[in-house]
Amino acid sequence: MDTVLIVEDDPAISLGLTKNLKYEGYEVITATRGDEGLQLALEKQPDLIVLDIMLPNMSGFEVCKTLKRNDVEIPIIILSAKDQEIDKIMGLDLGADDYMTKPFSIRELIARINAVLRRKKRYEKDLETYCFADVEIDFAARTVTRAGKPLDLSPREFDLLAYFVRHPNEVMDRRQILNKVWGYDYYGTARTIDNFVTKLRQKLEPQASKPRHFVTARGIGYKFVP
Repeated sequence: MDTVLIVEDDPAISLGLTKNLKYEGYEVITATRGDEGLQLALEKQPDLIVLDIMLPNMSGFEVCKTLKRNDVEIPIIILSAKDQEIDKIMGLDLGADDYMTKPFSIRELIARINAVLRRKKRYEKDLETYCFADVEIDFAARTVTRAGKPLDLSPREFDLLAYFVRHPNEVMDRRQILNKVWGYDYYGTARTIDNFVTKLRQKLEPQASKPRHFVTARGIGYKFVP
């Protein structure tokens, strides 16, 4: 069952969306403030967010920007009474997947939610397996083989590997990796990342001392090169 987070301070709109989404088979979480919505998004990791713009404490634009800045890959559909082109452009530029203006049709919004989630699932299906060099990863089974032989990776090592291969050729700083793989409530250090990257290199690199795939970005973090 997919979960939708509704961040909306209008009780009538929130209640109407909640009832209709539950009828369609979705699990629903609600928030009435921007900061509350941001916290729920980070903690609950819903499948999609319906996000109002004019919110108490923190605007929807700020929520969207903060999520995308921290590499939280949750699809977002913005709801707004602002119908100016510049507002739509701003929302999409900040990383939203769709933008609807109020008043809106609930049936159309649900159709758009379904469409965004279908695209997300197609993308995830495309990444069920991944290969680089002589390494093959099966995300569904959470297994890794090298030259046809199974490797023993800890759950955290697998999560880190999966995060790397889903962001090829991107330089990622240590805090970004820590937040995404270990979680925002984990208070580790940069040394944690270094230790786990060393383990991946020992298991997956042709020569751990001369890494070709898990490359150090000096002064920043790491980059995965297929």
